[in-house]
Amino acid sequence: MSDNLITSLPEVPYATPRLATTREKLVRAADHLWRVQDANGRILGHLRIVADPLGLRYRAERLHLATGTFRIVGEFWRPDDAVAVLRYA
Repeated sequence: MSDNLITSLPEVPYATPRLATTREKLVRAADHLWRVQDANGRILGHLRIVADPLGLRYRAERLHLATGTFRIVGEFWRPDDAVAVLRYA
């Protein structure tokens, strides 16, 4: 028998969210993060799944190259809304 105690569950990657439109596609960048690309392959930003007590939230983010950090553009209940803000912002 082992004396090691498991204190947390392992991270499980989420399935790629389905978008209602085919204008953009999602390319996995990490377990909870996808690059949002337009039809020409240009990266518009990132979509991150965030756990919320009421369900999953979809966060639209942009990478700030000077600092190497993500800047939050908005947080939404639907992935299509998060992608739309990246498309038009």
